[in-house]
Amino acid sequence: MSKFFSEVASVEAVNARMGNTVNPRLKEVMSSLISHLHAFIKDVQLTQSEWEFAIDFLTQTGQICSGERQEFVLLSDTLGASMLVDAINNRRPAGATENTVLGPFHVKGAPERDLGAGISFDGKGESCLFEGCVTDLRGNGIAGARIDVWSDNAEGFYDVQQPDIQPKWNNRGVFTTGADGRYSFVGIKPVSYPIPHDGPVGKMLEVLGRHPYRPAHMHFIVTAPDFQRVVTHTFVGDDNYMTSDAVFGVKETLVAPYERLQNASTLWRSAFDFVLTPADLD
Repeated sequence: MSKFFSEVASVEAVNARMGNTVNPRLKEVMSSLISHLHAFIKDVQLTQSEWEFAIDFLTQTGQICSGERQEFVLLSDTLGASMLVDAINNRRPAGATENTVLGPFHVKGAPERDLGAGISFDGKGESCLFEGCVTDLRGNGIAGARIDVWSDNAEGFYDVQQPDIQPKWNNRGVFTTGADGRYSFVGIKPVSYPIPHDGPVGKMLEVLGRHPYRPAHMHFIVTAPDFQRVVTHTFVGDDNYMTSDAVFGVKETLVAPYERLQNASTLWRSAFDFVLTPADLD
């Protein structure tokens, strides 16, 4: 094999430069990356101007990143890469609750609240009772499971996006199931909202003929000793963006019922059971 670079042997030339002491996993990942990257360039016959445009796009993506905004994660989300990584790393048996992306608006340390308590404090939105059970794969209720919940407000913003407008910890809380594994709390029926689209990723979506919206959803992190952690959403099934989520987060099993109530303390009720997988189950 020639020691010099050529179009035909480009992959071999680059991968041959890696040293003998490289971490085996790093070598595996980088070798595959080089192979697929070069194959893509050859497949589309990438032009010089297109390469320059791509470099400028990535440069702009990095420049807009800050402590409050991670445009590269947003790029990964909108290309479906985040969901694919999540799916590969959270394979579960049939019947177990599926994972989906965490999203950028989770905040650690949300207040512990009593079962049945409310989490919405800005006086906006249509009230909704969220309730259900946390069980194992056999349907047994799991006592002491912790449920960390958060959602946007009725205007499509999370409290951390509007720290001077929304009350602190608005639409957030942590609940612990009782002996029967049941949980309940009162929030609002979530609404759809756009991901940040004023940067390079937003421009990419526009030229691809895609919108930046996420369908309405409630976030959950469910944990219990000896069980795998579940990071997921439940979705409002009749949302206009259900089949075109900008970050591909919707899974059919996560679509939750929303029942309109009459003469009740809340306008809506959404019941959803979470089924956890044992921690030692491969």
